[in-house]
Amino acid sequence: MAIVYANMRLSEVVEEHPSLIRVVNRFGIRLGLGDKSVRTLCEEHALDTDFLLTILNTYLNEEYFPEKKLQTFHVSQLIGYLTKTNQDYLRNQLPNIERHLGYFIQHSPQGNQSLALLGRFFASFKAELTARIREDEERRFPYCRQLIKGNPLPELSRSLQQQTNQPTDDSIEALLADLKSIMVKHLTGAFNDNLCCAVLLAICSLEKDIKQHNRIRYRILQPMILSMEQSCAETRR
Repeated sequence: MAIVYANMRLSEVVEEHPSLIRVVNRFGIRLGLGDKSVRTLCEEHALDTDFLLTILNTYLNEEYFPEKKLQTFHVSQLIGYLTKTNQDYLRNQLPNIERHLGYFIQHSPQGNQSLALLGRFFASFKAELTARIREDEERRFPYCRQLIKGNPLPELSRSLQQQTNQPTDDSIEALLADLKSIMVKHLTGAFNDNLCCAVLLAICSLEKDIKQHNRIRYRILQPMILSMEQSCAETRR
């Protein structure tokens, strides 16, 4: 299992694991890393080195999920990271897949029904992910910020109380898995293999990202919300 440490050169880590580029970008660290260590870059960007390392290692290793460690960070840090992740989905990853998919469909022979199905599945996935991000920004995260201040909003509490546990089958992950399955198992007719590969790689990258996002969202943030709600309730007694 690969583990990133504070004294490692971040450039070497990213060269070996390019999927981490998106993660470090969310912390405001851009490429052109030189030979600086993770700790040095964190100091230059006024970042919590421990938090960045925990996120990097969580993202890098599916079998690595330090719940107790993640629970030691402030709720605002988690919300900040999840917010930047959501923004990355909206501004970069969804448009990237949409652009590749549109080009793929456009440059394949017309009348291919499996490609039309692929387009419809992506539209459903995009709509659902966008709706969840909107709920995060307009309801869930504002509610968390109010809880931090010890002033929960009752109407938001009631609307979110059914979402305290990770669903057995997250609908967004399921839609993305269906999208990948259609491409791997059910594409028929004539299509461009190279463009197909570009779409599939972009989907797989987002799939991994969302799984890590959901682990933090459901297994760390949600229990913290419950704990803060209980604290607020006890304070008001």
